[in-house]
Amino acid sequence: MAKAKSKYVCSECGYETVKWLGKCPACGSFGTINEEIVTTVKSRGTGLSSDVRPQRLSEITTKAEDRISTGLSELDRVLGGGLVSGSLTLVGGYPGIGKSTLLLQICQKLGEQGKKILYISGEESPRQIKMRADRLGIYTDMLKLLSETNMTAIENAINKEMPDHVIIDSIQTVYMEEVSSAPGSVTQIREATSKLMHICKSRGVSVIIVGHVTKDGSIAGPRVLEHMVDTVLYFEGDKTASYRLLRAVKNRFGGTNEIGVFEMTGQGLKQILNPSAYMLNDRPTDVSGTVVTCAMEGTRPLLIEVQALVSFTSFNMPRRMSTGMDFNRVTILIAVLEKRAGIKLGSYDTYVNITGGMRITEPSLDAAVAAAIASSCSDVPIPPDTVIFGEIGLTGEMRAVPMAEKRVSEAAKLGFKHCIIPKANINGSFDIKGVEVTGVSNVSELLEAL
Repeated sequence: MAKAKSKYVCSECGYETVKWLGKCPACGSFGTINEEIVTTVKSRGTGLSSDVRPQRLSEITTKAEDRISTGLSELDRVLGGGLVSGSLTLVGGYPGIGKSTLLLQICQKLGEQGKKILYISGEESPRQIKMRADRLGIYTDMLKLLSETNMTAIENAINKEMPDHVIIDSIQTVYMEEVSSAPGSVTQIREATSKLMHICKSRGVSVIIVGHVTKDGSIAGPRVLEHMVDTVLYFEGDKTASYRLLRAVKNRFGGTNEIGVFEMTGQGLKQILNPSAYMLNDRPTDVSGTVVTCAMEGTRPLLIEVQALVSFTSFNMPRRMSTGMDFNRVTILIAVLEKRAGIKLGSYDTYVNITGGMRITEPSLDAAVAAAIASSCSDVPIPPDTVIFGEIGLTGEMRAVPMAEKRVSEAAKLGFKHCIIPKANINGSFDIKGVEVTGVSNVSELLEAL
């Protein structure tokens, strides 16, 4: 007979304990420990088949994945070439960022290829989805809608319709009757995702599930969802900005950290095939404190503008602020400029901004940030046709960055004439027409070259 017991689970990180706590010991969140009723059933054997045996590596045959294009080249780039049959994909993002809009646009493209799609929504009625589809121009007859949250009913619908693709919006609303916890709890999400994984692997159906995010930006559930699925995509971007970034943080069938760039319009999401040109629109020229750099997002080079403002302060403690870049990194660069380049910034407030709402974590922006700060401090503009990138160490040295030639090629495509890069990145085969490349060894040489 089933025996019921309770446990306490953190809704943020999944930490489990036998008693209630006000603060989670694992993630430090307050008020996130919730009680869940767990039903346990005595095991009736090991469940292992007698003919199961391990295989030698040489006995296992492989074949190329069967990829299906979504019809959106930016999304295909992030997925590594398209959707893989039998894959489980998780799409996360803040409410209103454009997840449901993107999925409906995918349905139209897949329907034009003759693929059967089953769209299951636990948050909206079919009429609400139809209203959005009319606004976006979705008219395919290969798309079927179902408003359901019961996992058993969802599985029966999949078995009956036999679709090629299934979309679940969202996984937090799905529940299993065998689990006593409330929908949206860690146990319910884990069991429902496990069931969907079994469905997609056994039937060869590609399943896309939508996941809500917590206040800190991670997918609610918590991280157990990211470990179970094949691909994790995050929708990023400020609601006040028109562009959206779709980033792959996990992909068993392709590269990670690839990004796709979209623009939110009244007719849905529009692909931005040349994001570098898009990011540099309305860039000021002949103004101090601004410089163009090239960052790598996955395998895609992206030209972005770095701005800095240095202003005198009458307070004893100068203010440092950073938007789009790690604050601690900016503080280190200010110290390097003072120690290695002789630029006194102790009486000046310093503000650094990556334009367009972008957030870049790679250290190749160091040289551009240092150059922008020096330019604003001396009020001397940097030539607008110059691109600067490179990592700066604590001793002021310029360190090599990966894929330098690809970055310079991207700058050449957009008409930039001069690139200042680490000298360690220059070799005999580094020759790109139309661009003058200057190699520097330290931050002093960088400022001299400007």
